[in-house]
Amino acid sequence: MKAVSRRPRAASAAGLGHPARVVAGGFAAAVLVGAVLLSLPAATRSGQRAGVLDAVFTATSSVCVTGLITVDTGQYWSVFGQVVILGLIQAGGLGIMVLATLFAVLVARRLGLRARLLAQAETKALSLKDVRRVIRNIVFFSFVSEAAVAAVLTGVFFVRYDQTFDSAVFDGIFHAVSAFNNAGFSPHSDSLMGYVTDPWVCLPIAAAVIVGGLGFPVVFELGRLWRRPRQWSVLTRLTVVLTASLLALGTLALTLAEYDNPRTLGSLDEDDKWLAGFFASVMARTAGFNSIDTSAQHPEGLMVTDILMFIGGGSAGTAGGIKVTTFGLLAFVVWAEMRGEPSVNVGRRQVPSANQRQALGVALLGVGAVMASTFTLLALSPYSLDRVLFEAVSAFGTVGLSTGITADLPSPGKVVLIVLMFLGRIGPLTLASALALRPRARRFELPEERTIVG
Repeated sequence: MKAVSRRPRAASAAGLGHPARVVAGGFAAAVLVGAVLLSLPAATRSGQRAGVLDAVFTATSSVCVTGLITVDTGQYWSVFGQVVILGLIQAGGLGIMVLATLFAVLVARRLGLRARLLAQAETKALSLKDVRRVIRNIVFFSFVSEAAVAAVLTGVFFVRYDQTFDSAVFDGIFHAVSAFNNAGFSPHSDSLMGYVTDPWVCLPIAAAVIVGGLGFPVVFELGRLWRRPRQWSVLTRLTVVLTASLLALGTLALTLAEYDNPRTLGSLDEDDKWLAGFFASVMARTAGFNSIDTSAQHPEGLMVTDILMFIGGGSAGTAGGIKVTTFGLLAFVVWAEMRGEPSVNVGRRQVPSANQRQALGVALLGVGAVMASTFTLLALSPYSLDRVLFEAVSAFGTVGLSTGITADLPSPGKVVLIVLMFLGRIGPLTLASALALRPRARRFELPEERTIVG
């Protein structure tokens, strides 16, 4: 009998496991290094070592660009500690952008598509030169964006708020890096509540959050094809349309929900209400700054924020959540099913069934993680469902907004949030890339049987 050559199973297994191990291992190593640095006496203003849990929590929140805190960033950590946090934010933001973009190119190569996700991608081969170009362009794009926002904020803090030049520069750089990477860390105890009516502070930070959340592939494709939207890829179409729609709907819903709330928007002038509502809508897209008291929001305001946080921002960007592309693909799947269409189309492109399964897998991962963690936090803490759910969604979506219960959670509850932040940062990326990069060939088909749905 003639032997049938078969591809070694170990090789294909390595193809699946390797990307996940690289991402998880790299982020875990960064968290470990950050926790060690934050545990040094020089990292705190008091000169005493930070608690292990506080150091690990802050390092995880920084690397995963979340923004949840157990201690006040400006009051507890020294300048050295804040610089460490800033470095971890930068490393986490650049890391996720580089990895997600490289995975996008790998997926394009594996599926035999033209790698349109990169600004100059005209080859299907991902060589060492390609990798270097991707990394170089992403680093340049990030630093230029952060520098521009930092310059504006430095001028505003120096001229309008009479800060010393050194203080203005530090605040400008810190907020610019934190905003572009969608981290939400602020050296101010009340985040940005002191600037709720100042568009010169709120709008540059909001712009940095939006640009960072769009993702490198989308921004560079827009730079090349902004006059030719018909040539946009499905990724860019979904990201741009859904980002704009969610920002508009979020602004409207949050402003109306909090319009008469005297503890949030009620005391502001008409224009300032809409500015604050827009800022809150942008920050709910996984940035984490707040210019109003989140803990004072009405339940309907918290619910709108929950939805925006869970959806998140664009793929291959610094934002978290399940991503707007995942949400958009699932919406098109539902629409096609309602119309009885045999295929799912976005514009003039057909979405392969593998993409649909990836979107479903990422969404279910998010729902399962949030539900399990919410149940656990309810069992561990005395807080109500709306506050605990808000905390869980914020952690999974790597947002950083909080109703003020993070620091008061028991130690096991903080550990739950640490795991959730880590999972929310690397889970959707590793799951989607693993599903996309390892299609499994099947040599037979089972008999088909329909079941009742709904």
